[in-house]
Amino acid sequence: MPEAELHSPAPPPQNPNSALFVLKAPAPAPPPTAVKSELPPPNGGGRGGFGPLLWLQSHRPKIRVTSEYDSDSTTFQHRISCRLLDSLAKVKLSFQNNGKGEISEPQLDLTSKYLSLHYDVEEQNAIVKANFDITPGLQLEAVHDVKSQQGQVAMVADLAGPAYKFELSSSVPAIGMPRASFKFPYGEISLEQKEEEEEDVKKVFSINGILKGHILNGICSARFKDEDLNLRYCFKDEQVAFIPSISLPSNAVSFAFKRRFGPSDKLSYWYNFDSNYWSAVYKHTAGKDYKFKAGYDSEVRLGWASLWVGDEGGAAKTAPMKMKVQFMLQVPQDDITSSALMFRVKKRWDL
Repeated sequence: MPEAELHSPAPPPQNPNSALFVLKAPAPAPPPTAVKSELPPPNGGGRGGFGPLLWLQSHRPKIRVTSEYDSDSTTFQHRISCRLLDSLAKVKLSFQNNGKGEISEPQLDLTSKYLSLHYDVEEQNAIVKANFDITPGLQLEAVHDVKSQQGQVAMVADLAGPAYKFELSSSVPAIGMPRASFKFPYGEISLEQKEEEEEDVKKVFSINGILKGHILNGICSARFKDEDLNLRYCFKDEQVAFIPSISLPSNAVSFAFKRRFGPSDKLSYWYNFDSNYWSAVYKHTAGKDYKFKAGYDSEVRLGWASLWVGDEGGAAKTAPMKMKVQFMLQVPQDDITSSALMFRVKKRWDL
C-alpha cells in the first residue's frame, strides 16, 4: 500500500459560520499574580535612586532663617531654628557678624515643654531650666547656671483655680529665707528677706507688690517696692486716655494724655512736673503693615520721625514678603547738621 494511504487525511478546518460547533468548558483562570505597575510611584520614588532623598525632603523639619541688619550698629543678627520630633522640641542657633564677616556672640538654644538649655559658645557656659508637674495644681521649676554653680528652685501651687497662685522660691545655694509671693486677680504681693548695708548687717523683710482695681470708670494701680510707692490712674475710652501718676515719698508727679482722631491717627503727650521734661508722639497708620511716627523729646532735645513697613510689634512672618523695614530720621535740636538717617531690615526665610 502506498505510504499516503497509511495516514488518514486531516479533518477540514471548522467553519465558523456552520451551525454545528463543539461546546468546551472554559479553562480555569490562572492564580492571581502581583502585577508590577509601569507607572512611577508618587513623588518619583524608585527611579534613579531619588526616592529616599525625596522622602527625607518631605519629612525633614522646616528650617526658619531670620536675618536683621541695623545701620546704627552696622551689624547683622541671624537666627536659624527648626522644630524636631513633631514640634516636641525646638533648636535655635543665633549669632552676629559685622561688615568684615567676623562672627560674635554665637548661642545655641534647645527648648521643649519641660526642659530648656541655653549655651553660650564664647563664655562656654550653659543655663538649664526645667519644670514639671508634681501633682495637678503643683509645679516645680528649677534654673541652674553651670559655670557659676548657682541657680534657683521654685514651687508654684494653684489655689482655688489658676487665678490664685502661691509661690515659694529659693536661691541655690540658699541665702536666707525663701521668697514667698501670692498672685490673685487684683495684683501680686511678695515677701522676701534682704540684708541692709550698714555697719551691723541686719536681715529685714521687704514687701513688694502691685494692687489694681476699677475706680470711677478707670483703673487705679498701686505699685510698691522697698520704700517707694507709685500711684497711677488710667481713664480710657474710644477717643481719649488720661493717665496721671505720683511717686512717694519723692512727690514726683507726671501725666500722660492720648487723643485718637480717627481709626488711623493718634497723638500722645507726656509731661513730668518734677523735671519739666515733656515728649510728644504723633502716629498715623495705613492698614496693618504701614505706620508713620514723629515725635520730640525735650530731655534729650531730639526730634525724630520713623516709617515702618510691616507690623512694628509683630513677627516678620506676618509682614509682606516676610520682611520688616524701618527708616528713622533723628534731628538734634542743638546741632541740626548732625542729623542722622538710620534704617533696620528684618527678613525671614522658610526652607
